[in-house]
This record gives sequence, C-alpha cells and structure tokens, in this order.
Amino acid sequence: VGSEMCIRDRPEVGRRLTKDETLGVIESVKTASDLFAPVAGEVVAVNEALGDAPELVNSEPYEGGWMVRLKLEDPAAGDVLMDAAAYREVTAG
Repeated sequence: VGSEMCIRDRPEVGRRLTKDETLGVIESVKTASDLFAPVAGEVVAVNEALGDAPELVNSEPYEGGWMVRLKLEDPAAGDVLMDAAAYREVTAG
C-alpha cells in the first residue's frame, strides 16, 4: 500500500450491522482503531478502492474516501447523523 494507513476487516456486502457494531479496523503506523456503524442497516457496497489507496479517507472524505454504504434498517435513524456542513463545523480549528 502506498500509504502508512490501511483499512482491514471490512464487512461483506449483504451483512447486517447493528448500531455501534464494529465494521472494520483502521491502522496507521502508531495505532489501530475500530470503526463503528453509526446506524443499523445492511451493507450494500464496500469501497474496494481503499484497499489500494486508504489515504482517500483523508484526501477525499466526501468523494472517493467513503468506506461502506448502508441501507438503513430504520430510515429515520439517518435524521440524527450530521451532514458534511455540520461535521466541518464540529471539526474546524
């Protein structure tokens, strides 16, 4: 991998995840952290491009850096998630 980061143990398409269930691990030189599902749902896509280019998570978080796509178990669960603008505001400076 052309990066000091990797993403492993990603779920298979079709797997059902519960809210806060581990859906993978992100590793860097210094640490490894579990990734958690923000909502319950079925995995409908996994971003295979991250296998060769995990740095997309940082360089293109709103385009090519997505990790998994979920079909929500309860569509209303998405209402509690932040959109990109709210996330930028929370993480700014």
